[in-house]
Amino acid sequence: MSKRLTTEGLREIWDRYAPRYDRDIGFFERRLFGGGRDWVCEQATGNVLEVAIGTGRNLPHYPAGVTLTGLDLSPAMLAIARTRAAELQRPIDLREGDAQALPFPDASFDTVVCTLGLCGVPDERKAIAEMHRVLRPGGKLLLLDHIGSHHRVLHFGQSLLEKLSVRMCGDYQTRRPLPLVEQAGFTVQRKERLKLGTVERLAAVKSR
Repeated sequence: MSKRLTTEGLREIWDRYAPRYDRDIGFFERRLFGGGRDWVCEQATGNVLEVAIGTGRNLPHYPAGVTLTGLDLSPAMLAIARTRAAELQRPIDLREGDAQALPFPDASFDTVVCTLGLCGVPDERKAIAEMHRVLRPGGKLLLLDHIGSHHRVLHFGQSLLEKLSVRMCGDYQTRRPLPLVEQAGFTVQRKERLKLGTVERLAAVKSR
């Protein structure tokens, strides 16, 4: 297994990458994730936490009535998100923090959103458990990510790429959050697997 980067190492990588992130992710969004941000954000209600908000690319897609809090590991990514929020005149509370140890009390939010973020968290199981903890009973978890394909040849290629991508930027290619979401105590209500099984959208609810 590839050695995991430390939290500080990941922060430094994402701080350096922040100025190029929007340009580079735009390419992949057009080809892999089209419509995914809309699918996730349009289901958000009430007091919303977005984990790994990055540069704030989801901000234009949220309904007008929600209250937003965004968390990210990288101060440089948050600075871009802050500028984007100001340009959109979208009020948001932006915090620096770790998805594996969310700095919020239990049952603080009605919705937790994470798009293209769990692939880069060192321990996604901890992050999902934290999302469950900060959600109120009946609250929604909304996820979009790239995952390991169910096609063997494609999955093998992803495994090879993962050996490099984990060392370079902590990005895992073969994860699949769905079983971990169910193990954490969520009930999955909607799921879509796309692009030869490499992209998944999930909507789940915390039991009341």
